[in-house]
Amino acid sequence: MNSQINRITSIDSKSFHFNIFGCKGIKIQNVTITAPGDSPNTDGIHIADSTDIQVSDSNIGTGDDCIGMGPGARNINISNVNCGPGHGFSIGSLGGTPNELNVTNITVRNCNLTGTLCGLRIKTRAMPFSSHCSDLTFEHINVNNVTNPILIDQNYCPDHKCGQGVSKVKIEEASKDPEGIL
Repeated sequence: MNSQINRITSIDSKSFHFNIFGCKGIKIQNVTITAPGDSPNTDGIHIADSTDIQVSDSNIGTGDDCIGMGPGARNINISNVNCGPGHGFSIGSLGGTPNELNVTNITVRNCNLTGTLCGLRIKTRAMPFSSHCSDLTFEHINVNNVTNPILIDQNYCPDHKCGQGVSKVKIEEASKDPEGIL
């Protein structure tokens, strides 16, 4: 790992607590992130257009995604994270823009979700733009009082400005594009 974020507490951010964008080789460990469960857009950690990111041994409770992974998230390993309140661990939303980068090789392991809206979630939009989401591993996940333990929403529309039809994002076992480029 090239960089480390270790033993930091973030409380009541007005938006994303940590926004990891355009990065390679970051290890996030032993962080505590808190925000009220009804605070909008307060993702604990948002990762996009980044590769080789590890998040471990942390406690995250927010009003949005505990950890969200957007377009271009590749080789992400999440382990031993306690999540709640919040929206759980989310991939997406995907398919909202042309030439969007793929999401590949995501592993979430040995995590606990308590009092969250979702547990593990994939969000794609019904737009004319295509991409891939592949090589996903979710193992040893404990859910307690979680409304939707697993949710794959291929008609995600948070802003009511969505297309008609079906999502063009493919959720697959193995990526045909290991570099994450269309």
